Amino acid sequence: MTRVLSGAVLIALAVAVVWFAPRPIFEAVAFALLFALTEELIGLYRAAGIAVPRWPTVAATLFTLATFSGVLGSLVPQLTVDAVLLLAMIAMAFVAMSRWRGGSPALAEVSASLFPALYLALPVGSMIAIRERGPETLFLLMLTIIVSDTAQYYTGRLLGRRPLAPSISPKKTIEGAVGGLVGGTALFAIVGAWWLPSVPPVTRVGIGLGVVAVGIAGDLFESMLKRSAGVKDSSSMIPGHGGFLDRVDALLFAAPFFYVVGHFIRV
Repeated sequence: MTRVLSGAVLIALAVAVVWFAPRPIFEAVAFALLFALTEELIGLYRAAGIAVPRWPTVAATLFTLATFSGVLGSLVPQLTVDAVLLLAMIAMAFVAMSRWRGGSPALAEVSASLFPALYLALPVGSMIAIRERGPETLFLLMLTIIVSDTAQYYTGRLLGRRPLAPSISPKKTIEGAVGGLVGGTALFAIVGAWWLPSVPPVTRVGIGLGVVAVGIAGDLFESMLKRSAGVKDSSSMIPGHGGFLDRVDALLFAAPFFYVVGHFIRV
């Protein structure tokens, strides 16, 4: 019951923010989500024995997201992703040199410090950019992932026999993945007829299939990170669901894919 209630609250909040929130509120929620995701990823680092400087890592990640922000972008119009990442790389190098006393793997720490900007900030930023095309576009992406996840779960429970990636996530099955591919792709193709009327049906099927496929990969990738750190959930922030990272892992891969595809087909 706890899982169902917290899931319902999350969905209601997501719908409200995506559909009705003005741009400054939506972006504020995006920054808050990114902060929570970064904190959880830093927690995974620590569980894996990787020490990273917390606040420089958080700052680099948030500044990367700022390149997608319309509100902050109007204040600093020349702020770009490449400029922020270059500055972050130099800053992290100086931080690492000031902290290093020999012995610990400096290469791993510096790489880990920059990773959240790529793994977390760019996908969340792509969601901001996707919403600029219309709230229904972002909601279609999110709904596709939700339906795919649900289809994977129930298809896997009913028909699952063959493991999909046993070393990463033993409970996930090939049958479940196929169910997710079918369910998520069908949702995108059908609902997209209303929300993306300019996109041909065959193209919608292709996009939906790609979104679901990379979403499954994103789910497995986050499972790999947790397994390597020896933890079950990224945190306990959401009752019955684990952490925020556990809830958006598929979107972290699906959103950049959809954002890039949108540039070519004018979604």
